[in-house]
Amino acid sequence: MPFFSRSLLRWGAITVVCASFAACSSTNGSGGLLAALTPYRVSVVQGNVVTREQLEVLRPGMSKIQVREILGTPLLTSVFHEDRWDYLFTLQRQGVAPQSRKVAVFFKAGVLDRVDSDELPSEVEFAATLDAGARAPGKTTLEATPEQLQKFPPPPLEQAPELPPLPASYPPLEPGAR
Repeated sequence: MPFFSRSLLRWGAITVVCASFAACSSTNGSGGLLAALTPYRVSVVQGNVVTREQLEVLRPGMSKIQVREILGTPLLTSVFHEDRWDYLFTLQRQGVAPQSRKVAVFFKAGVLDRVDSDELPSEVEFAATLDAGARAPGKTTLEATPEQLQKFPPPPLEQAPELPPLPASYPPLEPGAR
């Protein structure tokens, strides 16, 4: 005969579970048990992120290749609208409504004609929105002041090794040619 009966262990387990749920709900005054059990959701960026600085580089008359080098491959291209490229991106973060931005690039005769876009963030502003939830209070920043940087001398410049002089003329590439 075991020391504890099964019914006593079952009631003990139920009591521990109920007490732990009650403790969880009392630690967070707003939201209760449901807020304590909400899973973490990762910030998701979908599509092509286009910043204000990228649009400032675009000029009418640029080729499609130049535009693609600056903005990247368009998210949407249409067979019916070959002279229009669409760049869309959305940012979904926990506790914040999804943000979406659109940029439409129009071409005439294969060169950039005009750009229509929503209000776009700068690169710094966009990076700050990604990092906003990642910084916990009390974390130290890894930045040095100019006074702290002066404590360390700059590394010595290395001299390039002396290269042998180039020959006055090279031998011919094809036999018999001079």
